[in-house]
Amino acid sequence: MKTALRLFSVVVAILTLPLLAAAQVETIDATARGTGTQLGHQVTIRLIISQWSTPEDKQTLITAFKQGQQRGLVNALQGMRSAGRMTMPGTVGFDLAYAESVPTPTGRRVRFITNRRIAFAEAAWNTRSRSFDITAGEVNINNQEAGQSSGTLLPATQITINRDGDLQLNLLQNPWNLNNIIDWTPPKG
Repeated sequence: MKTALRLFSVVVAILTLPLLAAAQVETIDATARGTGTQLGHQVTIRLIISQWSTPEDKQTLITAFKQGQQRGLVNALQGMRSAGRMTMPGTVGFDLAYAESVPTPTGRRVRFITNRRIAFAEAAWNTRSRSFDITAGEVNINNQEAGQSSGTLLPATQITINRDGDLQLNLLQNPWNLNNIIDWTPPKG
């Protein structure tokens, strides 16, 4: 009986490990430090990327923004398949709607975007912050010198087109700096 139970446990472990590995493409930990009015505040974040967004996903977002500006982009993000999760201690976190990895001379740049959770008080009082309903970020991973990796978190963002026709990120407050970045992805080799 014990032998059969052990054998069953081993078989279950062997069958589930590849599934768990396939579901998690990449994990990145970082410390987000507030700037400006949030100076002195810090929080640990974890990006768990389960799949990279496709060029078609990117085109969907571009088209949605061209057709409906901020509201079109938010609606498109809500309809996208989850690319992963962003978590903070003490929270369940939230889905990442879009994640991409772009090669750089020293490593790569990971970009992500998702809808920002609107707090109950924001919705009830219809505050100005409700229109800043996107969270975005970028992590620059330096594979040559890990201590040089950095990034930026834009917790409450609104995207507009400026007078020159370029995309402009408007922030409700200040960006947060990402440092102490740990890329848990095993080296390919």
